Amino acid sequence: MRTKLTILTVIMLMAVMLSACAAGAPAANQTQPRLMTVDGQVQVSATPDVAYISIGVHTEDPNAAAAVASNSDQAQRVMDALTAKGIDAKDLQTTNFSIYPQDEYDLEGKKTGTRFVVDNTVYVTLRDLTKVGEVLGAAVEAGANSIYGITFDVADKTSLLAGARDQAIAEARKQAEEMAKAAGVSLGAVQSINFYNNIPVPMYDNKVVRAEGVGGGVPPISAGQLTFSVNVTLTFEIK
Repeated sequence: MRTKLTILTVIMLMAVMLSACAAGAPAANQTQPRLMTVDGQVQVSATPDVAYISIGVHTEDPNAAAAVASNSDQAQRVMDALTAKGIDAKDLQTTNFSIYPQDEYDLEGKKTGTRFVVDNTVYVTLRDLTKVGEVLGAAVEAGANSIYGITFDVADKTSLLAGARDQAIAEARKQAEEMAKAAGVSLGAVQSINFYNNIPVPMYDNKVVRAEGVGGGVPPISAGQLTFSVNVTLTFEIK
């Protein structure tokens, strides 16, 4: 009796195992889809219509209060000059105000005193690029002595990039059709789409330029052209 029960148990276990294996195995007629991946790249150029400039006032004095007072007076004159050039208050943002001591030493390395350094920097958004040189000249005339790099940009890139993506997709599809024809296959549905925008942020003279007592003159500024590139990757099923 025990022998019969043991044989029956073994048979049932084998049946369960075979059933599990059959469920987990892929059907003989199921195959992985054949895929083709292509890239499309398009570059578009645009003329900048906005500039970002950091303009600052740098002062030093052995007395901290005097350094701050001098800096505040000078910075206010710069702000007034920028406003007089038609720059809206919303386009003027203070990005740094700092004061710190700086020790002074003689040639023998002996400390001779301490000066207090004050920096006040305003971030300017300039929407009329014909005034860049004029604005910089006026700021220096008013007392600005720390000018940081100028960044040119396109304020609204939405339609520009949308058009470039359409062109990149069309280019990728064209390549896929040519490759499919050469390989003797036909294209199926798109399985995936990926894209990447390369948005340049050119900085002209990224170093801090200090000008002490500089007056007059309008510096020549050229905005040039910006080049944006869009990369699209399409994956097609092929038949």
